[in-house]
Amino acid sequence: MTGKAVVVGVGGIGAAVANALLDQGYGEVHAVSRSSSSDLSAGVHHWYSDYSAASIESVASSITEQPGTLERLIITNGILQGDDYRPERALRQLDGPTMAKIFEVNTMLPMLWLAAFHDALRRADQPRVAILSARVGSIEDNRLGGWYSYRASKAALNMMLQCASVEFGRLNKSAQIVAFHPGTVDTALSQPFQRGVPENKLFKPAFVAERLVTLLDEVPTTERLLYLDWDGKPIPF
Repeated sequence: MTGKAVVVGVGGIGAAVANALLDQGYGEVHAVSRSSSSDLSAGVHHWYSDYSAASIESVASSITEQPGTLERLIITNGILQGDDYRPERALRQLDGPTMAKIFEVNTMLPMLWLAAFHDALRRADQPRVAILSARVGSIEDNRLGGWYSYRASKAALNMMLQCASVEFGRLNKSAQIVAFHPGTVDTALSQPFQRGVPENKLFKPAFVAERLVTLLDEVPTTERLLYLDWDGKPIPF
């Protein structure tokens, strides 16, 4: 393939996706992150970004100038908890600064990267974009409550992706966006919550990466935004 693929975020899932795209034969595979990753294959071009507005614009512009049209853009940034905060289970646990941080990483940051590649996607022949969402971001599917900020940040991300899909419907009708739920993946993000997950439902990053790159090849072009799980099954918004 002569096209170009870009992966933003090279944690467990992102690095595996970049490697899978390289194995699939893309002429240029670029990965962006705050730090290096020993999990990236040697053929992947790595770019450093501190995720500031200036850095996002600079890195996206530099990648766009590289050979090939942009055919795949996968954005994997996301957080669930940190050293001093956990998913909220009750209203009394809500904290403004924590909520703002989760929204910044889960909602705003992916959209800023998508915006930075706007022109490249507009010019591409059949670009496919995947951004990591989560099943718990589904409003219709929420029967358990809790995890206020994480759920809401993913629901907000889905809404912004819907806006982007409408915009691309005017600018490039061949562009398609997938809000992707990877399931429970054996990474640092899910590690504190793996207890009780059936063994066959705790996925390795390489398995999820292969499912994602395959889905992007197979998704129908009739819908500009799809909300899919790792098995290709639709999730209600």
